[in-house]
Amino acid sequence: MVSSLWTAASGMIGQQASIDTISNNLANVNTPGFKKMRADFEDLIYQTTRVAGTPATEDTVVPVPIQMGHGSKLAATQREFLQGALQNTENISDIAIQGDGFFRVMTYDGSFAYTRDGAFKIDSNGQFVTSDGYKMMPELTLPQGFLPETLAIAQDGRVSVKVPGRDDPIQVGQLELYRFANPVGMTSVGDDLYKISNASGSPIAGRPGFDGMGKTVHKFLEMSNVSVVREMVNMIVAQRAYEFNSKAIQTSDNMLATATGLKR
Repeated sequence: MVSSLWTAASGMIGQQASIDTISNNLANVNTPGFKKMRADFEDLIYQTTRVAGTPATEDTVVPVPIQMGHGSKLAATQREFLQGALQNTENISDIAIQGDGFFRVMTYDGSFAYTRDGAFKIDSNGQFVTSDGYKMMPELTLPQGFLPETLAIAQDGRVSVKVPGRDDPIQVGQLELYRFANPVGMTSVGDDLYKISNASGSPIAGRPGFDGMGKTVHKFLEMSNVSVVREMVNMIVAQRAYEFNSKAIQTSDNMLATATGLKR
């Protein structure tokens, strides 16, 4: 009976982790490029008191075992890299990815990170940077005196602008996207950034719209792929599961109280 207390407690701990994951999803419902997470669970070790196949008589064996489970545990928190809705912003430095791929940026320590957040800014040097000042890689620098209203980014990543004194736009850069064999294996580091790990594999660079890469959509942002309705339903399910496990603890406690009350 004491085992049932710990078994139900493990269920409550697991459902708390589920609520924590849902809360993080809801907190980022308006974060551009955010990908929702889900909590995956596994059952814990089993105590086997009788093994299936144990001889029962000379001619028969025990058909099923006797095993007692010990609850559940959090196995993984997996991101779901489903496409988010595209929102028209009319901002000349916003770029959305429609399809597979990530932008690459250089962090302050010189390492690379990857993001789906295309809310870039143009700094004083004409370079495309993130909201935290991380440079887009390969670097994209616009010429001095360019006409902002003429900035155009094609679906294949070609960047062109017009400059004073020239009638035709000039190409000033080429965007690159990066994809991974196992993107869910990447490590989230905050700031809408991911870093590679042994599980994700090495980045595969490519031109937008080619070799399986997504397209770049100028003046749009990819919004979060969190569905508020689904998260609310998941929250209700997790809350009820938490209550069920708490009831199991209360029931076990009542049974223990009954046992201790046999002798008066």
